[in-house]
Amino acid sequence: MKEEQVILVNENDEQIGLMPKMEAHEKAVLHRAFSVFVFNEKNELMLQQRAADKYHSPLLWTNTCCSHQRDGESNLEAGKRRLQEEMGFVCELEEKTSFIYKAPFDNGLTEHELDHIMVGSYSKNPVINREEVESFKWMTLEEVKDDITLNPQIYTEWFKIIFEKFYSFIKQ
Repeated sequence: MKEEQVILVNENDEQIGLMPKMEAHEKAVLHRAFSVFVFNEKNELMLQQRAADKYHSPLLWTNTCCSHQRDGESNLEAGKRRLQEEMGFVCELEEKTSFIYKAPFDNGLTEHELDHIMVGSYSKNPVINREEVESFKWMTLEEVKDDITLNPQIYTEWFKIIFEKFYSFIKQ
């Protein structure tokens, strides 16, 4: 299977090339990504625990799903595709904002992403893909915020950044 390519971008989110995903993470090259936040009718956020075999941040808790857009794919198309692949459902999504972050990991890889935040609604439980997701749970934003303060080590870096800096964009 051919390695997935990520879309290299400049700070204005203009595409400047493509690169294999692992190479982009080894070289810490800025690339396009997205983070999806899905809420139920009780205004609880669906969190996922990343699978144990993920190449970085295994078993950490994070937003409903996240990944990289494919060449020629819109942010919303990518978000819906990945929701289906990881969580077994699709819902309407709305783009809220984007930001750039850089987070090095213990394994020598670095996420350097222009991350697009998208929000949607879905009230059933997901049918998780065990290759991608270990578990899921529903939590209010206040519960998440409190838990990040108490247990920051169990959450992904980008999730903590979003909660710290972009909370108002994901709040329903």
